[in-house]
Order: sequence, then C-alpha cells, then structure tokens
Amino acid sequence: MLILVNKPYHVLCQFTDPDGRETLANYIGTPDVYPAGRLDYDSEGLLLLTDDGRLQARISQPRSKLAKRYWVQIEGTASDEQIGTLLEGVKLKDGMAIAVAAQRIESPPALWARDPPIRYRKTVSDSWIEITLVEGRNRQVRRMTAAAGLPTLRLIRYAVGPWTLDGLAPGESREISTREAWRLLQ
Repeated sequence: MLILVNKPYHVLCQFTDPDGRETLANYIGTPDVYPAGRLDYDSEGLLLLTDDGRLQARISQPRSKLAKRYWVQIEGTASDEQIGTLLEGVKLKDGMAIAVAAQRIESPPALWARDPPIRYRKTVSDSWIEITLVEGRNRQVRRMTAAAGLPTLRLIRYAVGPWTLDGLAPGESREISTREAWRLLQ
C-alpha cells in the first residue's frame, strides 16, 4: 500500500522520538510502513509512506528523477533574475542544485493556517514561488532560495510525482493500493 499524508509543521518523519516531539505515529496507525523520502521538521506537506521496499526505492532514489513540487513562501518578491538563478542552478556546499521549474505564484488555494503562524514584519513583504526538483538533498529548497537571496518563511511540498496534497488537511492521510501506485508511476 501507499499512504499519502499531509505532514503538519513540527512533526518528525519517523515514528519515535526520544525527545518527545510529535512524530508520524501521532497520525499514522498502520504498522510496518516507512517514508519514501523525508520532509524536514520545519516543513509541511505531502509525505509518502509504503510497506513495499521496491516502491519506496522507486519513489525516493535520486536516479528515479521523480519530480517534487514545492510551494515556498519567501521574504520579498522574487525577481525574474532570482527565478532565473534557481533555474540555472546555485552552488551549494554539496554541489550544484538546479530547479527543473520555478515561478512566482499567488498564495496557494485552500491553504491552511500554520500553527504557529510565520513571522510577519510590517517593513518586509512576503510572496510565494513554486519550485520543482528531481532530487531531494537535505534542506535543499531552503538552501537554494537563500542562495538566490530569497529567505524561506514557509515550505510546503505539494506534489511528489503523480500524487498531490489535494483533499488532505494537515494530519490527514489516504491509502492507495500498491498496484495503483505502480500504475501511476508508469
């Protein structure tokens, strides 16, 4: 099976935590499922879990080149030059990182309030961009936007391959069969 879950802000992508922080166990009761990829503690959005090792590898391995689409709330407004920088690639400590797509967007539709809310500053505006990657290094989107001069305030993964957050409120999940998951990946 494949479980799509809308991971809330400040939830760990694991089932236990010795420090007592919220984990996936607070939201997923299905035993023996494992994340196919990760989301940072400070990030929200679509996380996929499965009990099928081959499916997990197909979704999470970099060689699969499965697109991951992110909604990013940034400080300021991205210029054409900054969007171009994300598309041309930025040099990070662990190598070049290139977005396969990047654009300014309006505030995402049906966006839920974050608890706690992001910090608002009267003197600094914020806006949204959408970034698509085919790799997933540690804190990559945040590091890329920072390198382009666009500090990230909020990060939501909207889609992984053919799956999206549509219809999932924070903490909600839905299951699809392994057969259907493989069919969608074809």
